[in-house]
Amino acid sequence: MTQYILGIDEGTTSARTLIFDEKCEVRAVAQREITQIYPNSGWIEHDPLEILTAQLETMREALRSADLEPTDITAIALTNQRETAVVWDKESGRPIHNAVVWASRQSNGVIERWRERGLDPIIRERTGLNSDAYYSASKIAWILETVPGAQERAEKGELLAGTIDTWLIWNLTGRCAHVTDYSNASRTMMFNIHTREWDQDLLDAYGIPRCMLATVVSSDTIVGDAGATFGAPIPIASNMGDQQAGLFGQVCFRAGQAKMTYGTAGVLTINCGDTPQMVEGATTSVAWGIGDEVRYENEGVLFSMGKTMQWLRDDMKLIHGAADSEWYGGQVASTDGVYLVPAFTGLAAPTWDPYARACIVGMSSSTNRLHVIRAAVESMVYQTRDVVEAITANGQVTLPELRVDGGAVNNNMLCQLQADILGIPVIRPAITEATALGATLMAGLSTGVWESLDEIEALWSVDRTFEPRMDRSKAEEMYSGWNEAVELSKGWARKVTAR
Repeated sequence: MTQYILGIDEGTTSARTLIFDEKCEVRAVAQREITQIYPNSGWIEHDPLEILTAQLETMREALRSADLEPTDITAIALTNQRETAVVWDKESGRPIHNAVVWASRQSNGVIERWRERGLDPIIRERTGLNSDAYYSASKIAWILETVPGAQERAEKGELLAGTIDTWLIWNLTGRCAHVTDYSNASRTMMFNIHTREWDQDLLDAYGIPRCMLATVVSSDTIVGDAGATFGAPIPIASNMGDQQAGLFGQVCFRAGQAKMTYGTAGVLTINCGDTPQMVEGATTSVAWGIGDEVRYENEGVLFSMGKTMQWLRDDMKLIHGAADSEWYGGQVASTDGVYLVPAFTGLAAPTWDPYARACIVGMSSSTNRLHVIRAAVESMVYQTRDVVEAITANGQVTLPELRVDGGAVNNNMLCQLQADILGIPVIRPAITEATALGATLMAGLSTGVWESLDEIEALWSVDRTFEPRMDRSKAEEMYSGWNEAVELSKGWARKVTAR
């Protein structure tokens, strides 16, 4: 009998469900958009109950589309937007505040206080992360400070906290399993990547009670079943943060292999083996755990990739859909010196400037929307090189090639420009749904659908390889202009406040 794995892919802008068979062929896809809530400038929130409802709807829709019953599903795989934080009432199951999204800057003040107390070095040393409002710790602390009585209730054990994976698993298992995995925990700024435990010293410094937090397990752990949801005991057999799942889905199982995901955010991820490697300008996290074995990754996060396309579509009305960017951008030979720096909520890796803001520079009276659209596409390419430059600066890491995934890689112009600006081949796989695929492969490994990493690797294939063809001096000239534009965006929000 054919075996099917139901893959939950809960992202920033949508809840999705994909059903894969044992040949890694997609049998069904269902998707619902998630409402983006903007209470203040730079703040982004989600309704956790809407996320849960949307995800359940897509799971049921995918089953109907594939003409399957819950009993036909071998396992559930889960991947999610990692750093978004939720705090909820243990008894009622209701969130006490909206989820604070990974890209939100509303906890900047919390981070500033922690920095003033000299916490930066211990945070970097123990968690592998830079102290930043991007991560879950400051978001949870902000909710506890903001909601009246929340801190006291948390200390009494009345509240639970977690990232979206924890929230979904808790609900799917009928409120029985309060768990997360190594990959998600290592993106909270509370998890010690060396001991693989919540760091009590940091929790004490943050004022976050340990009793709020989930049990941390390997990525291939069967954490429970969804019988309470579907009436059939389908095991939830994997849980991975979206970028680590993408690395696994691109079968980057060996140290030095790398992938770039162009999602709402962009993330460059490199497998750095079984020992954490600290790299200036990038973060170090757990890639995944399989049984007792753990792999680590170096990572560079770029806040606005697909988000930039969404901005062009929804706010600026310059395109009808993200796919249009290739056609419009291809109508002009270049941006004519125009650069778009999409620092809408600050700059992430390798600059880490929360006060930077987006800007468009280099416009003249001959600039039109085609130049701006192409500049938006090129911004994805330049940001990727920023992170590559940072990670490879010390010479310990070299990238002979870059594997790419995410919705934007269907844009051939983007992929070719990426190869040209980096000067290395860019490889697009046959299956570009690497995030959902990675979690699915992990669940299949957990439940015996596939027996080994070698068997999984044999399933992966290439759609197209983009070789560099631009003159290197031209590529360097374009990248130099980008660097000058980025300098103009830095610290802008602080400058405006000072006025």
